[in-house]
Amino acid sequence: MKSIINAKIVTSKEVLEGYVLTFDKKIISIAKEIPKDTELIDAKGLYLSAGFIDIHIHGSNGYDVMDATPKALEEISKSILRTGTTSFLATTMTMSQEQITKALQNVKDFNQKEGARVLGVHLEGPFINPIKHGAQDPNHIQKPNIELIEPFMDIVKMITIAPEVEGAEEFIGYIKEHFPHIVLSIGHSNATYNEAKESFSWGVSHATHLFNAMNPLHHREVGIVGAILEADEVSCDIIADLIHIHPSLFKLLHRLKREQLILITDAMRAGCLKDGISEVGGQRVIVKNKEARLEDGTLAGSVLKLNEALKNFYKYTNISLPELIAMVTSIPAKRLGLDVGILEKGYVADLVLFDEGFEIELVVVQGRLYSF
Repeated sequence: MKSIINAKIVTSKEVLEGYVLTFDKKIISIAKEIPKDTELIDAKGLYLSAGFIDIHIHGSNGYDVMDATPKALEEISKSILRTGTTSFLATTMTMSQEQITKALQNVKDFNQKEGARVLGVHLEGPFINPIKHGAQDPNHIQKPNIELIEPFMDIVKMITIAPEVEGAEEFIGYIKEHFPHIVLSIGHSNATYNEAKESFSWGVSHATHLFNAMNPLHHREVGIVGAILEADEVSCDIIADLIHIHPSLFKLLHRLKREQLILITDAMRAGCLKDGISEVGGQRVIVKNKEARLEDGTLAGSVLKLNEALKNFYKYTNISLPELIAMVTSIPAKRLGLDVGILEKGYVADLVLFDEGFEIELVVVQGRLYSF
């Protein structure tokens, strides 16, 4: 049993001072008194929150989920601890059916021993619109096909799909009926406003990297973005790296979406590394000045860290710290139905200690400490 003292504890509603958080693998208590027979950890005035959750990350530290090896998942898991990330969805790419199957099987068989926990899979493609493929390889895009993924439905937690493509309505309906735990997300899509709205009635309840890889907001055809912004029941995520969307939108997004807005990284294998040449989905990527682009200039995911996303969003809004931290803790946890993301008794002890600049000092994963 361990107790963290002298921390500014960021809950979902407020910042507590003068309290002690006690935990083992789960949170035992948050109280004024220090329990007996406990190991003390002095936070020295740092902020303490639930561990960060990244629901969209492809890779880090030179490794990618599509490498389909235990080593890749191990290295990604260990490297992103330094960003405050304690759990994540291993996110796939639009590649060959064989490569996708291998990546899914690798996650299914993964015997994790340390690092940020792999919560499951975010299947980004191959059921997308070729018009909005972005950095996904259009040669491997296919119609929605339940047979491709059905053996792995226990680990698939989110699917990005273009609802306007042939077969999408039937696929979405099948997933909603038989696998209600899976979040269906509109993304890499060219759907009209009406098509997007209709997909919500089928079972789509989220939007992948809002604004990116979808038609833009236009005053006569507001498209997917317009449909998302007015749908109170539909959540969305954004890449707050100051590159994928302009920071002037942060305030508006928070005002409109509130507890339906999530921060992600969409990081690829060059995450946590220096500038240079990298790769994503079998395509050459040039990383320069914190931008990852294909040779034709197309954005190829990001090298964003989740703590940097928090710092960026905080800088350009007047959001409170509890509201901000919720965007990478309680909100994604609720969307995925997880017992993490909240600092309350009985929740998994995934914790982060960070300073005012969102630099990470200590991470706890299921009670295990990692200091930096």
